[in-house]
Amino acid sequence: MSAALRRPAALALLALCVPLALAQGTGFASARSPMAPAPGDAKRFHATLEATRFRQLLDSDWQWRMEQFPEQATRLGDHRYDDRLTDDSPEAVARREQHQRLQLKALLRIDVDVLTGEDRISYDVALEDAQLAVDWQRYPAMHTRVISAKNGVQLALPSLMEDFPVRTEGDARHAIARLKAMPQRIAQDIAWLREGKRVGWVTFKASLSQVPDQIDKLLAKPAAEQPLLAPFNHLPADIPAERRTALLDEATGVLQSQVVPAFQDLRKVVVDELLPASPENGAMSAYPDGEAVYKLFMRSQTTLPQDAKAVHQIGLDEMARIHKEIAATMAQVGFTGTYAEFAAQLWHDPKWYYTSGDELLAGYRDIAKRVDPQLTRLFLTLPRTPYGIRAIPAYQGANTVEFYTPGAADASTPGWFNANAVALAQRPKWNMVDLFLHEGVPGHHLQISRAHELQALPMFRRAAIVNAYVEGWALYAESLGNELGLYDDPYQRYGYLRAQAWRAGRLVVDTGIHALGWTRAQAIDYLVDNGGLAREDATAEVDRYFVWPGQALGYKLGEIKIRELRQKARDALGERFDLRAFNQEILDHGALPLPVLERVVGAWIDRGRGGATPAPADGR
Repeated sequence: MSAALRRPAALALLALCVPLALAQGTGFASARSPMAPAPGDAKRFHATLEATRFRQLLDSDWQWRMEQFPEQATRLGDHRYDDRLTDDSPEAVARREQHQRLQLKALLRIDVDVLTGEDRISYDVALEDAQLAVDWQRYPAMHTRVISAKNGVQLALPSLMEDFPVRTEGDARHAIARLKAMPQRIAQDIAWLREGKRVGWVTFKASLSQVPDQIDKLLAKPAAEQPLLAPFNHLPADIPAERRTALLDEATGVLQSQVVPAFQDLRKVVVDELLPASPENGAMSAYPDGEAVYKLFMRSQTTLPQDAKAVHQIGLDEMARIHKEIAATMAQVGFTGTYAEFAAQLWHDPKWYYTSGDELLAGYRDIAKRVDPQLTRLFLTLPRTPYGIRAIPAYQGANTVEFYTPGAADASTPGWFNANAVALAQRPKWNMVDLFLHEGVPGHHLQISRAHELQALPMFRRAAIVNAYVEGWALYAESLGNELGLYDDPYQRYGYLRAQAWRAGRLVVDTGIHALGWTRAQAIDYLVDNGGLAREDATAEVDRYFVWPGQALGYKLGEIKIRELRQKARDALGERFDLRAFNQEILDHGALPLPVLERVVGAWIDRGRGGATPAPADGR
C-alpha cells in the first residue's frame, strides 16, 4: 500500500484525536490518544495474525485427515465417517500426496519466528510430519507394503469392527455400511500387492506365508465369535428384539455373500501369485532402493539422524551394561551357571506358568491392582479414561505379543491391555510385570490417554503417535517399576532386565539385518543367546523386524533420551528436582520428536533454575 493511499486514514485518525486531547486539558503535542498505534503494536498484530493463520492451517489439515482416514476418526471418537473406509485407490493416494505437498508449502510460508509457547512446538512437530510425508513420496513402492503376518486387512478390519461403538440403530447401520465397503477395500490392496510384485517389493516369505492361515482362522469363526460381526452381537437392549435380529441377519448376509469371497480372493492371490515370488531374504538392502528406504525408515521411526552402524554399536554397549546387572541378579539368587543355563531354567520351570487363559488374565489384573494406587507417587495428574484387560483374539496367532488398544479421545471407549491367553507356554509369570507396565500403566495407556485430554493442544498433537517417543516412554515406564518396588523380587527384576536386553538386542538385530548383512538365523540366535528370548519368540520378533523396518529402534533410543533428560534435570536442579514434575513435563505436551522433546525439557529446566514452580499443562 502506497503512502498516498495511507494518508487519508491517518488524517481521519488525527481529526478524532484532537478534540479528545483538548477535552483532557493537555497539549496535543504531549498527549497520545488511546486509539493511536503504540510502539510494538504492528509486531504484536503480525504475531497474532500468524498464530491464527497457523492454527487454522492445523485445524483444516486435521479435518482433512479425519475424512481421509475414517478408521482413525472412529477410534478417536469422531463418528462423522463411521459408514466408510479409507479409499486407497491410486487416484485417492495421488490426491493425498498433492495435499501433503501443499501442506508443506503452507507451513514454510508461516513466519515461525513470531510463534511462541505451544504454537512453536506445534510448528516443529507439524513441519517434521509434513517433510517426512513428502520425502516418502520419492519411494512409491512403499504403497505396496500392505500385508504381512503383522499388518493387513486380515488383522485391521476385524480389529476395527471388534471395537466399533454401537449405541443406536444408526450406529449399527454404519457398521453394515463398513462391511459393504470391505470388498472394495480388499480389492484395492490386491491391486497394490500385484503392483508390488511388478516392481520387486513382495513381503518376505517367512512372514507372508502366515497370512493364509490367519485368513482361514478368521473366516472359520462361528457368527457368535466372528469379530467382523462383533457390533451386531452386542446391540443395545433398547433396540427392539426383532430389529436386533434383522440387523444381525443383514450383517451376516453381507459377510457371507460379499466379505468372505473378498477375503478368499485375497488368500488366493497371496498363495498363487505372491508366495512363489516372495523372497527368502526380507532385508531392506535386498530390495530396489532398499538402502535409501531403510535410512528413511530409521529417520521416521527414531526422529533422529542416526547412522545404522552407530545405532548397532549403541545396542551392543547397552547389551553389555544390562548383562552386568543380570549377572548380579543371578548371584543374588545363588545361581552359579551361565546366563544361557539360567534363562533356560526359568523358561522351562512349570512353576512360572499359568495353566489357563483365565488365570493369566487374572494375574495381569492383580498386577493392575498393585500399580494403580501407586501412580500418584509418580505423576501430578492422571488421565480419566479407564482401561481394561482382555484376551487377544485367537485368530491373530500364538506369536502375537501383548499390545495396547487406545481408548477414544473423548473417553467414550476405554483403553485395552490385550494379553495373549493362548501361548501360555511363552508367558512366564516373571515376565508379566514389565509387560503390563509397558502396555498398560504407566506406559501406553497413561501416556496416550493423558495426551488425548490435553484440550489446549491441537488435535494432531493430542492424537500423535511418534514411535520413538511413545515406545521410548513405555520402555521408560517399565523402569518406573523400580520406584514402585515391583522389582524387589530378584526373579521379577530379572524379567525387567531381560526385557531391557531384548530391546537393546533390537538395536543390534534391526540394523544388522537391514544394513549390515545379517541373516535371519543369525538374528534369531543373537536374541536367544543375548536377549534371553525363547527361540519361538525370537523367531517371531525377527520376522517382525523384517516387515516393520526401523520400528524396533524407537524403544531403546527413546528410553535412552528420556533417561538422559531426567539425569540432566536432576543434575541441574539438585534438591529442586521433582520426579513427579519431570514425568508430567514429559507427558504434558503430547508425543514429540525426540529433538523437540529435548528443547521442551531444556526450557523446563531453565524455568526450574529460575525458581518457577513446575505445573501441569493447561487443558485438563
